[in-house]
Parts: sequence; C-alpha cells; structure tokens
Amino acid sequence: MSRQKKIIVSVSNDITADQRVHRVCNTLLEEGFEVILLGRKFKNSLKLNNRNYKCIRFRLLFNKGFLFYFCLNFRIFIYLLFNKSGFLLANDLDTLPANYLAAKIKGCKLFYDSHELFTEVPELENRKFVKKFWLGIEKICFPKIHKAYTVSESIAGYYQKKYNINFSVVRNLPYYRKDKTEYLQRDNILIYQGALNKDRGLELLIEAMQYIDKHKLIIAGDGNLSNELKILCKKLNLNSKIEFTGKLAFEDLNELTSKALLGFSLEQNTNLNYYYSLPNKIFDYINSGTPVLCPDLPEMKKIIENYNTGTIFSGTTAKELSEKISEVLNDNNKLIEWHNNCINASKELCWENEKEKLKSVFL
Repeated sequence: MSRQKKIIVSVSNDITADQRVHRVCNTLLEEGFEVILLGRKFKNSLKLNNRNYKCIRFRLLFNKGFLFYFCLNFRIFIYLLFNKSGFLLANDLDTLPANYLAAKIKGCKLFYDSHELFTEVPELENRKFVKKFWLGIEKICFPKIHKAYTVSESIAGYYQKKYNINFSVVRNLPYYRKDKTEYLQRDNILIYQGALNKDRGLELLIEAMQYIDKHKLIIAGDGNLSNELKILCKKLNLNSKIEFTGKLAFEDLNELTSKALLGFSLEQNTNLNYYYSLPNKIFDYINSGTPVLCPDLPEMKKIIENYNTGTIFSGTTAKELSEKISEVLNDNNKLIEWHNNCINASKELCWENEKEKLKSVFL
C-alpha cells in the first residue's frame, strides 16, 4: 500500500466503545485506504473484537491531568513520525497537537473530526488556565487543518463563525439494523447508554427511579461519575431497580437497547457543548426501535420532533422527571406509535446514508 493511500487515525479512548470512529474506519477501508487506529489501553480494557483495520493501543504512565495529555500526544507523535502515511485523522482536540506537529514535519494532509465542542465541556468549567490552553491549541492548529467535520450543524456553525473555517457535518448515525425486537415483546426495561459524566442528568434520572414502579433502569457505560452514581443508588435503596453494566461491546449494547421500552438522553443546559450536542445514543435508540426521552435542547429536539420518535422533558426536578416517565409508560398507544416511527426513521437515519458525507470530505 502506498503512502498516499494510508491513513492513521488517533483517539484518546481505548477504542472499545467508540462506534463513530469504528464506522469512519470501515468507510475509509471501503474507499481503498489502509487504516491504522491508535488509542489507549487500560488494565480493565475489553478485548477488541475482530476488526478489518489495524488497532494499536498504548499503555500510558498517567491517565488524567496534564501529564496524561502530554504522554498521549508524545506517544502518538512518535508513532506518526516513524510510520509512513499520506493522511492523518485526529479525533477531538486532545489528539490534535501530535497530529498537527507530525503533519507539519511530514507534509501529510491533516483531517479533524470534532465529536463535541471540546473547549465548552463541563469538565473545563472554572478551570480558566486549562480552557485557555485548549483554546490556544485550537487557534494554532485549526488554520492548518486540511479538512474538518463535526457531529451537528450547531457545532459546525460555531467553529465556522469563530475561526472562519468550513466544517462539514457528519452525524453520529449507526449502521441500519433490521433485527429490531417487537415492541410488545419487550421487557419493562428503561435504558441510558453513554458516558457517566457531569451534567448528563444521571443523578436526576436515578432519583426519579424512586417513584417508578415495575420497571428497571439499565445504565450502560462508564465515566468519571461511575462510583458516585453507584453510591447514590445504594443510598436511595435502588440497587434492585438500577443495574450498571459498565462499558459494553457494540453488539451487546445494541442487543440490550433493542429490549428497552424507553431510552434517555438528559444532557443539561449548563454549557455550550451540551446545548449544541447531538449524541449518538439518540440515533442508537431510534435504530433499535426504542422511543426517546430527551431535553429541550435544539439539535436533539429537532430530531425527535421531526420524526416523532419520542418526547421532550423540560423540567428540573426528579419528581417532574418521574411524572414525565410515568406519563409516557402509561400511554401504550403512544409508545407503539413512537416505536413504529423509530423503525421508519431508522431507514433514513443510518450510516449507510450518512457515510456519503464522510466520503465527500476525503475526496
């Protein structure tokens, strides 16, 4: 394979649950690229399923803070420097410095996939120096990016206005699934899938489960709040009502989601990143035929209302949320209508259609 048709893709996670990057890598393979994906490896990282592209995971001495980001970018940079490739793809701002330097030295084309509005995430609130540092990285690197794309129109518009750089939109859509579980055959399961991090409404959801009978909440994912949320469940005597699965492989997560009656995405309007977000779990729920309950935020609301695949929650308390959940669960006709709409919408909202936008970025 020639240098010109080889692309090295970088992420800061352990690759296991990153469905967006997996889909991107598969699409690049279809377009004739040799693909190598770089990520991290933890002690508890799941074994990677067989993939058609090469995966390399680095063990780092540090897993948080400045030293983590330095070690991550150093390892990525060294790998990129000594491995031939004509294209580099950085996923999110935390892998961009290494890719920027390597592309500058080697003369590679640098592509950038922004999964979120990185400098506006809640973890950077009240951390002015750290936020200023990442804003500085954006200011230095963005003008040198060959092409960039992101997950929503709102984030693309934000970057275009701020840096006068064109960002394409490639949404986080899943592969189309034909094997959806019939709605009337489903268990009394509610599901949240995704990261367990700050301001995602998880505390509110757990507290709301105090008032929900005959249904079990499954929280599928991992993150900074995992231990705190488990402690909260124990404190509220909800261990029999709530199950934490930890991080799951794609296939297991999809199977679990297809058994649920209702899926949650409850990001709070506390920062621009969440305000503009369009999470992949919204589309994963729809693709599984699972109606969605999401917040009154523009990108998510637009999808749910346009396709009539769920409902919007605009309250602020656990009691209000529990009342909304109960209202939904008690209206079986509406749930079946939303389920059927999800099935119809999934034929359009799938990667098989969306990948054409990605291909146009790499033309």
